[in-house]
Amino acid sequence: MRLATWNVNSLAVRLPQVLEWLAAHPQDAMVLQETKLTDDKFPHAEFEAAGYDAKWFGQRTYNGVALLTRGDGPADLLRNIPGFEDEQARVIAGTVGGAGGLRVIGAYFPNGQEPGSDKFAYKLRWMEALRDWVRAELATHPNLVLMGDFNIAPEDRDVYDPMLWAGQIHCTPEERAHFRQLLELGLADAFRLFEQPPKSWSWWDYRNLAFRKNQGLRIDHILVSDALKGQVRACGIDKLPRKNERPSDHAPVFVELT
Repeated sequence: MRLATWNVNSLAVRLPQVLEWLAAHPQDAMVLQETKLTDDKFPHAEFEAAGYDAKWFGQRTYNGVALLTRGDGPADLLRNIPGFEDEQARVIAGTVGGAGGLRVIGAYFPNGQEPGSDKFAYKLRWMEALRDWVRAELATHPNLVLMGDFNIAPEDRDVYDPMLWAGQIHCTPEERAHFRQLLELGLADAFRLFEQPPKSWSWWDYRNLAFRKNQGLRIDHILVSDALKGQVRACGIDKLPRKNERPSDHAPVFVELT
C-alpha cells in the first residue's frame, strides 16, 4: 500500500502538477493540504477521471484539505476534530479498505505565526485537541496513519540552520513537545525508521533562493501506529516537484506499507 501527503499551496494553481505526480506515482491514499478552494470549486471530476475517489473539506482563500483514494471511497468520513470548535478546514479522516482497514487522518496543523501570539495559542489548543482525539482513534483503529503538514520541525536535524531557527515558529520547545506527545501515543515517524540523507527537507521558502541553496525544514510528516510500524518498507520525500514551474513550497512525502 502506498500513501502520500502534499501541501499543494492552492489546488487551483497546482492541479495539473498533482495529477501528473499521481500518474507517475500511483497512491492508494493521498492527503492534500492548503487546497484553498470552497467545496463547490473542488475538482472532483478531474480526480475521478484519473481513477481516484475524492473527499474534501474546503475553505475560501485559506486552508482546505482533501483525501484521495483508489477504489471504493473511504468509510467513516470525518471532517475536523470532534468536540473542538473550529472555523478552519484542517482535518479530514476516513477508513480505507473497509471494516478493519487503514484509518487515514490528513491534517493541516496551524502555522502559529510567532510564539506568544494569539495564533500560537490557537495552535497549542488545536494540537492538544488533536492528541486527545488521535488517542481515541487509536483505541478503535489500531491500523492508523496520521499525515500532513505539521508545521513542526521536530528536531534540530530537521532544520537547515538550528541556531538561526532556535525558538522560532516551527521549532519552539512547545511545538516539539506536542510532536513527542503524539509519538508517545504509540505512533512512529515513518521517515526516521530508515537511514536518510542529511539535510532532507520537505519545505523551502520561496524567498532568498532557499530551494537552490537547500535551506529548508522538514515539517511534513507521516506517523504510523505501532500495529503498522513493522509493515513500513520505505518512506521518503520527492523533491522533484519543487523544481516545477510555479511549484508548491512543499514537496510530497510518501510511505510504502506491505
